[in-house]
Amino acid sequence: MFEARTNGGILEIERPETVWLSTGWRGGRRVADAAYSVTVPDGWHPDEIALDVADRLAAAGVVDLPADEIGRTAPILLTGVDAENARGARLGPVEAYATAGVSNLAELPMDPVGTDFPDGGKWDRPIGTVNLVVGTTAALSEGALANLVAVAAEAKAATLCFEIGAPGTTSDAVVVAADPSGPETGFSGSATPVGNAARACVREAVRASLHARYGENPPPSSVDRAEYGIVTDARAEVFSPE
Repeated sequence: MFEARTNGGILEIERPETVWLSTGWRGGRRVADAAYSVTVPDGWHPDEIALDVADRLAAAGVVDLPADEIGRTAPILLTGVDAENARGARLGPVEAYATAGVSNLAELPMDPVGTDFPDGGKWDRPIGTVNLVVGTTAALSEGALANLVAVAAEAKAATLCFEIGAPGTTSDAVVVAADPSGPETGFSGSATPVGNAARACVREAVRASLHARYGENPPPSSVDRAEYGIVTDARAEVFSPE
């Protein structure tokens, strides 16, 4: 489905006139010819995110746009994971790409101790992320496109729970894509050809990227072993709708 290449810390995932839906920075729905995953360094805290990202894309010779257009004309994902550690997988009508860094695991215990939500101080430190781009050759309805985000996130969470014992990190993002000229498809759940293939592609891409990123050194398997992780220990109030 895509033409993908890495260059200068940028993963470019290209397909002309594609419909994209992004949960990342400056996210939303748009029609564009490509999406970009931009690797940023440890300690990255620019005064102007758009200007910094625009400079990185231009320096890599990928695209040269004004800062106010960056992320608005094509989806942008940001990650601390080297672009060379991105991995793709394809099955049937679906293709997926993942970059996986897990220094900031986010655990969700089923028996929380009831503490308050953390004050967010860890957000000022270098963090990792697990980012996904999942595309299909089908022309998805608006609902099916949005649901593909949930399918991809669920598959990512299941994979990470198996591999490292946590469903994600504090900054994960998903971009999904569809071909508006493909066969019209109204559903993308796990029982459909698109949803089932997406689950398999996400699983393989995330596991392969984890292996590429960490090699023979196992990634952290709990928040205690992650440099910047959090645990959602707060308890919410449960009530019955009136």
